[in-house]
Amino acid sequence: MSEPGVTLATRILHEAGRTVRRVSRFRLRPEVGGAVECGETSIRIGSREGNDLTLADSTVSRIHAEIVATGAGFLLRDLGSTNGTFCDDWRVGEVYLKPGARLRFGRALVHFELVGDESEVEISSRDRFGPVLGRSAAMREVFAVLERASKSDATIVLEGESGTGKELVAEAIHRMSPRADRAWAVFDCASVPATLVESELLGHEKGSFTGATGRRIGRFEEADGGTLFLDEVGELPLDLQPKLLRVLEKRELRRVGGSETIGVDVRIVAATNRDLAREVNRGGFREDLYYRLAVVRVKLPPLRERPEDIPLLVEHFVTSLLERDKPRAQRVFSGISEATWSELRAHPWPGNVRELRNFVERTLALAGPTEPFSASALAAPISSPPPARGGVPVPTGAVDLSRPFLDHKSDVLSAFEEAYLKGILAAHEGNFSRAAAAAGLDRMYFKRLLKKYGV
Repeated sequence: MSEPGVTLATRILHEAGRTVRRVSRFRLRPEVGGAVECGETSIRIGSREGNDLTLADSTVSRIHAEIVATGAGFLLRDLGSTNGTFCDDWRVGEVYLKPGARLRFGRALVHFELVGDESEVEISSRDRFGPVLGRSAAMREVFAVLERASKSDATIVLEGESGTGKELVAEAIHRMSPRADRAWAVFDCASVPATLVESELLGHEKGSFTGATGRRIGRFEEADGGTLFLDEVGELPLDLQPKLLRVLEKRELRRVGGSETIGVDVRIVAATNRDLAREVNRGGFREDLYYRLAVVRVKLPPLRERPEDIPLLVEHFVTSLLERDKPRAQRVFSGISEATWSELRAHPWPGNVRELRNFVERTLALAGPTEPFSASALAAPISSPPPARGGVPVPTGAVDLSRPFLDHKSDVLSAFEEAYLKGILAAHEGNFSRAAAAAGLDRMYFKRLLKKYGV
């Protein structure tokens, strides 16, 4: 529900056997420069060419702010600008806009005006894109973009929180592209030490550095003719970003220690849980590389913003996990009470779809074979455990005296590890490096621990 005085930005309509999203059109009228009329679900404002509204003012950051059309209204978000975003003289981080709002980006004044008509945004008729599921309007809108983009060679950047399925989406893009029968290569920018990133991406010649006992081709050459997925691209060290940009622009590379120029034909799909526009503004990500990657920019919504998809996902997980016992799968799913569905929809799911899958798998396993037609495994409470000192959740539960001490202790320690790691990662907004530093752990070891728990 929108705030008082805020105009609804979007409407979902069912007409003539199809679902459409209507977006209210608005106008941004700067006091200096020409006005821009918009009917998109998201626009960006900044001083750099390439923004939807470009403001030629030295106090405006390169990618200063964005306006997003949501079901609750038009949401204005500051993107970590240097000189701030203001609405009616109040500095804001996020705010829903009222018609006639007076906006200021740095010193540049802009008026927000509703035009009075609507534009139509395409929504896919399908409830899946490859293995990624969703019946919600938010996901089907994403699917519509992906269906079109996958048929091209355009570079795509996928943004979204950890657990939203970015790697699944990336591989589905490849499988549905004209390159589907060619190479698919993955490079995790966060899991390789900075000193080895260049060698891993570009390859190296024998003797080019200590330990280089032979020639090795890098990920770009592995993916030649196909698709290279750059996971966690926001973690790429700043000094190595020009090397990636050079390959993307020229489609050629030189191996470390080599003199030969090698041409590569690679389609790039990148993913990040960071907001790269904010990283550009704070100097943590190169602006030219950002625009080179974000030819098509897709943001995957977190699960808490699409709770209507939870029944579809739970059904899928129950069916796949109990593939060899289909009657039990049907009994479990059909036996879930409305109270349980309400609890599942209300849970914030900080780990997103990955956390939901882990929950379903864990609760099915704990139900045991003696409860073949019970939904009690899914009805287990999801309420958050009480916080420990410093706010990190710790596991609780009754001591099971029927179990051996060491087995029980191992389970309790594992529960603590999982809760601590997920909690500290969430506290640092999904940034692996900062979370690992706060935990006092090596970043590589921290990532291995997270993978142990499916994060």
